[in-house]
Amino acid sequence: MELDQKYIKAKERVKELKKFYSSLTIFIIVNLFLILCNYMTNGLSYPWFLWVTVWWGIAIAIHGLKVFGFNLILSKDWEERKIKEIMEKGGETYNKEAQHKWE
Repeated sequence: MELDQKYIKAKERVKELKKFYSSLTIFIIVNLFLILCNYMTNGLSYPWFLWVTVWWGIAIAIHGLKVFGFNLILSKDWEERKIKEIMEKGGETYNKEAQHKWE
């Protein structure tokens, strides 16, 4: 792999990590605010903030799994194999076959 390609991949990886950590930071700040609001309104007798925290937390966890390489369905390996497959078939040939299948 050329140095340019390594740099591009490293830059993409840093971008993915930055997006994840930004999302995680926003998640924590917003949920702390929601807990505070919940406490101020009803003293946590009904913890409604949990609805947001749980569902948003699941989304953050899925994002984290993807960023850190635990994507079991469409992983980077799958992407690389698919790219190689398409390149081997030839771009135009593959596009014509794909169009034909959907017509």
